[in-house]
Amino acid sequence: MSEVKKIATRESYGNALVEVGKENPNVYVLDADLAAATKTGVFKKAFPERHIDCGIAECNMTGIAAGMATTGKIPFISSFAMFAAGRNFEQVRNSIGYPHLNVKIGATHAGISVGEDGASHQCNEDIALMRTIPGMVVISPSDDVEAKAAVKAAVEHEGPVYLRFGRLAVPVINDRPDYKFELGKGVVLREGKDLTIVATGLPVAECLAAAEKLAAEDGIDAKVINIHTIKPLDEDLIIAAAKETGKIVTVEEHSVIGGLGSAVCDCLSENHPTKVLRIGMNDQFGESGAAVALLHKYGLDAEGIYNKIKSWV
Repeated sequence: MSEVKKIATRESYGNALVEVGKENPNVYVLDADLAAATKTGVFKKAFPERHIDCGIAECNMTGIAAGMATTGKIPFISSFAMFAAGRNFEQVRNSIGYPHLNVKIGATHAGISVGEDGASHQCNEDIALMRTIPGMVVISPSDDVEAKAAVKAAVEHEGPVYLRFGRLAVPVINDRPDYKFELGKGVVLREGKDLTIVATGLPVAECLAAAEKLAAEDGIDAKVINIHTIKPLDEDLIIAAAKETGKIVTVEEHSVIGGLGSAVCDCLSENHPTKVLRIGMNDQFGESGAAVALLHKYGLDAEGIYNKIKSWV
């Protein structure tokens, strides 16, 4: 059996920037002295005249990008999620969100899979922060294919977009001919009748593995939905799944407060009250350690997701 191809979505982000840069001369990339880590360095190599290193000054970088957007440019600002969304929140809200400017935020190193950098750099709050900004589109791609498609969609969308990328290499699961990326539209990866797993980002592949184990060992047939766009949320797909299976499990490499789980609960409580299990970081900080070990410890790998769903059911 051949090995599953694995690529970190931050790598996909850098490669996609080069592709959209070739197609659109208005695409510029601004980085906060982290081009090697965020992988925007490949864009710098291809288009040095369209890459600006703003230094360790994320808030200034945001202001510069806002100004560029008013002249018709399409700037991507890049840093770790902790800085791009956390340190930078006021500037993103007031300089990009409030005037609804066409700035894209490429946030890498999200979630606890940042690993050895520890809790100070493991941003598990960024989706919650960005969801609250009116008009902000929030995307959390699950693999290389989806990350590249998300960058292209962000360029085509008029308005602010937050893109969430990871450091850890993840399996490529969307490399099929019928795959289609649409903002605000979820993707059904596995059909099932007993419950629905709604996942985003890194855990999507783990959820597929957990669903197969539930079917093989416990006779539980789980539907799996990949929600790459958390805002706007594909409410119709989620409501339909809730009506069909009666139970919903949300899985995210993010706090269960304010992220995908909260978005799904908001939707269902208003439209079709349904029993929901939220799997993610449970009101806690991460810690320093190997990424794979941390995902296992906090129950975000296939085994942990399987065990939590089995106990809940």
